[in-house]
Amino acid sequence: MSDLTPIPHEPAEGESDCDHALTHLYDYLDSEMTEADEQRMRAHVAHCSPCLAELSIEELVKKLVKRSCAEHAPETLLVRIRQQITVMTVSD
Repeated sequence: MSDLTPIPHEPAEGESDCDHALTHLYDYLDSEMTEADEQRMRAHVAHCSPCLAELSIEELVKKLVKRSCAEHAPETLLVRIRQQITVMTVSD
């Protein structure tokens, strides 16, 4: 992880700690943070219920998308879809 750019420790002007954490939420979920930044993120969400809730939701969404992308449609469904596309293409 040494090639990762550290995230600024302090929020930008006018940005709350929560805004800062949520801005970098996907960096955290995708393991695209330095170890020090990950520790700061974990420390923040450990004491901030709204950010922890947002993190939990985003983790769930990410898992659902990953699982959905791994499932394959039944062959009969694929055949029906191809038939419908063919019918629509021929009739146009």
